[in-house]
Amino acid sequence: MPTYSDDLIRTLFENTKVIALVGASPKSHRASNEVMGFLLREGFDVYPVNPLKVGQEIHGRTVLASLADVPVPIDMVDVFRNASVAGETVDEAIAVGAKSVWMQLGVIDEAAAKRGEAAGLTVIMDRCPAIEIPRLRAA
Repeated sequence: MPTYSDDLIRTLFENTKVIALVGASPKSHRASNEVMGFLLREGFDVYPVNPLKVGQEIHGRTVLASLADVPVPIDMVDVFRNASVAGETVDEAIAVGAKSVWMQLGVIDEAAAKRGEAAGLTVIMDRCPAIEIPRLRAA
């Protein structure tokens, strides 16, 4: 499991306002749905992205087809996709000029992380904001 300093994660969240959540699901029992709700309650501006759910609403936000459809600059791309295809999302994040990529628990793609970092993105893998934010608050 990759390791990241608390300072890195804390600074990342302090500098994040807009999050594109890739793999967003309208199903309330899915982790992506729960985490999106958590991030919205934390005050982040979250755009759900899922080409199979375009036009549906999740937590009152309209689902977009791709990162290119997000109408504002993206601070963080939160990836809820299988590790085998997460690299595609990292490449898309680089293309749209996102500042960081956060791959959820179990999502590890070292080659994609290196591409993201080489392009200047902060990359976090195998972590969940809904775990890290409360943990950092308690620290």
